[in-house]
Parts: sequence; structure tokens; C-alpha cells
Amino acid sequence: MRKVRKALIPAAGLGTRFLPATKTIPKEMLPVVDQPILLYVIEEAVRAGIEDIILVAGRGKHAIEDFFDRSYEVEDQLLKSGRKDLLERIVRIRDMANIISIRQKEALGLGHAVYCGHPVIGDEDFAVLLGDEIMHTEKDEPTVIAQLSQIFSETGLSTVAIMEVAAAEVEKYGIIAGEKTAAGYFKITDVVEKPARHLAPSRNALPGRYVFTSKIFDSLKNAKPGKNGEIQLTDAMAAIAKSEGMIGAYFKANRYDAGDKLGYLQANIEFALMREDLGPQLKAYLKELAAKL
Repeated sequence: MRKVRKALIPAAGLGTRFLPATKTIPKEMLPVVDQPILLYVIEEAVRAGIEDIILVAGRGKHAIEDFFDRSYEVEDQLLKSGRKDLLERIVRIRDMANIISIRQKEALGLGHAVYCGHPVIGDEDFAVLLGDEIMHTEKDEPTVIAQLSQIFSETGLSTVAIMEVAAAEVEKYGIIAGEKTAAGYFKITDVVEKPARHLAPSRNALPGRYVFTSKIFDSLKNAKPGKNGEIQLTDAMAAIAKSEGMIGAYFKANRYDAGDKLGYLQANIEFALMREDLGPQLKAYLKELAAKL
């Protein structure tokens, strides 16, 4: 069985939808309750057995690297003040995986960001998780990357998460064309980047979770700029689907598009409601607020 041990997280975007907050703070470091978006993504990968996490970041994203480095002053203060619970949490974050940072020197698209990880990933199979998409599963349930990795292990084919969206939403996503198999998966035959509604081959969209063979790098190496003049990951995926084959699979998880303002607010509310220390009070407040509207 093939084991996926490396994951790449593109985190080089400018976060323009969250300006002016993201002028100095990376979008991926915006907090959902009390931990950054990126940490939820990394925790998903770690729970799936990922050992090495490659962060592809752009200029001005030093806060990401600093977050996973040691902070002597903070740790010393927590130790002296007896806050062992917080200290243990910070140490756990620091040591949860091997964090490797790579600089994307030019913003040439998602496909280019993934290709930047080639020197570290080499010829190994690997996962890709978009840094502003949170996929929540209960602790006793497999994460989305674990679900995809299981299918990948069984088939040996690159496997990507898909979800059905409304017709009005297809222009926001990469969309697959494919045939449903007896196993309930989709054999992908093509991938189109943000098609117009009347040109979309289906309503099955790509929400940002993938497991690839290293062959994806061959397609990205020779890729030409596509939509918006960028190297599109979807173009390379289409090439792989037509050559060695690719699987699309629905997933079981609550998905939050934390790169969108509404999705970000929803994530904060729902994650806070799950917390024993915040949930009851927040629920009561929301009921009071709803009664006033």
C-alpha cells in the first residue's frame, strides 16, 4: 500500500479579499477563534499521517515561519506564570510535523506554487491542501486528506476531493468532467478552470484537497500560462487525467471557505459553538440577537 507522507500547502496569495487586515498579516494567519486558519489545515494533514509539510509562501509572510519556530520569551513567561496548559499547546504546535518553508518568488499561479515544492518532494507521492480551506471532521473520523489517501492507496491513481455546487457557483471553481464508477468515485476525464456556467462540464467542483503522484510535476514543468496568465494546476490535472488517470471523490467533512469573508465568519461562529468554554454563552447570545432581528 502506498503511503502519503508529504503535504504541500500553498500560502503565497496576497489575501486581497481581506484588505486592509492582510496588508501586514498573512491571510492564512487570520484567527478562527484562537488559532490561525493555517493551523487547522496542518492539523488535518498531521492526523492523516503526514510527516513533512512544505509551506510555499511569498514575500512578506515571515509570520508563518515565525509561528512554527520557537518563541523563547513567550514560552519562558508561560513557564514562570504556571500556564502549563498553554505552554504544552505551543510546544505541541511547534513539534507536530517537519515544517519546510519555500519561497515562491513570483506569483505565477497555483500550479507554479505546487511546482515550487518539487525540489523537496522529488519523486514521492504527496498531498496538496489549500491554506484557506478548513475541512472539519470529528477526532474519531478520518480527515479529508486521510479519505483521499485511502482511495489513492487502493487505486494508485491521483485522487482529488470534489463537491457538488449550485450552477451559479461553477465560475468560482475548477470543475471536473467524469464518469461515476461502481465504487462511487468519478473517473475524471477533464478539468476546466472556472468555466462560464453554460460551458461547465458538470457541477462537481474542486474545493482544495488533492493527493497526487509525482507525475504532476512533469505536467507542471511544461505547462503554459492559462487563464489569467497563470500556471493553472487544473491544466496539469487535466493532462494527468488523460494520461495515467485520476479519481474524483466526494468527502465527509464540514467545509469552510475561510478565504471568503462570509465563510470566515461562519467558521469562527461554528468553531466557537463547538467549544465547551465558549459554546453555551455564544449560543445564548445568538438566540438573543436573532430575536431582535
